[in-house]
This record gives sequence, C-alpha cells and structure tokens, in this order.
Amino acid sequence: MQPETRWRFFTDQVMGGVSTGGVTFAQEDGLNFARMTGRVSTANRGGFIQMRLDLVSPPPEGTTGVRLIVRGNDQRYFVHLRTGGTLLPWQYYQAGFEVTESWTEVSLPLDAFTASGALLRSVPKPVSLSSVAIVAYGRDHDARIDVREVGFY
Repeated sequence: MQPETRWRFFTDQVMGGVSTGGVTFAQEDGLNFARMTGRVSTANRGGFIQMRLDLVSPPPEGTTGVRLIVRGNDQRYFVHLRTGGTLLPWQYYQAGFEVTESWTEVSLPLDAFTASGALLRSVPKPVSLSSVAIVAYGRDHDARIDVREVGFY
C-alpha cells in the first residue's frame, strides 16, 4: 500500500527550530511498520518532530476515538489531529500516550484530545478530521517510535 507515499515528515525547522529526524518503513515478522526517529530540541523556540498521515476520507460515522498499535523507547508521544477548522499550522487537537518496547494497542477517545487554542471546538468532530500525526514534542529528548496501525473506533 506504499505507506512511504502517504506519511509526511515534519520538524520544527519549518519555523526556525533545530530538531532533526526521519521516517523509515520496515517489516518484521511479516508486519509492516513506520519508524520515526530523531532528536527533539527546544532550542530556538523549537521542540517537535512528527509524521503526518492525510486522511483520504473522514473516519466512519459513529467514530469515538483513535486506535494505534505502537512500540518505542519508553517515552511519551502525542497524536495530533487536524480538522477542516484547524487552518493555521499551530492549530491541532492533542492527546498523549506512552510507549514501551513491546507492541501495544492504544485507544484515545476523541474527548481526551485538547484543542491547541481557544478558537477551536472543545472536541473534534469525526466527520471533519483531515489528518492524524504521531508527534515527539515539547522537551529535549531522543525519539524512536514504531507505528504498525492507525485507525478509528
């Protein structure tokens, strides 16, 4: 399904930051996954790396949350959701989650996401979701997260 053509990688360098990293795609035990690695630096007003998946269509009607299957380096990561109402680059909905070295299923209810500003709805509408991003954010650290599945429930 060519995930390398659907995931886009961004760093805070788009706004003057100095964080670095990248995304690679691999297979292990017959399972495909994306691996985001890098160094997050808060220097120069920075502090993030992310891989974003633009949604071809909104999630199914009745969606109440985001589901991931992930593993990583025992750190905290975030999901950022964008909608038709998040017009500015710094607007998103955010929810955090922890990863371990083992594959784990993470379920994040939409009402657990926090809007990045007062001009956004308090809870994103599923019908307006336009992208899902996995983000290493907010503190100086080395990032490594593997993402096997992203979906909705």
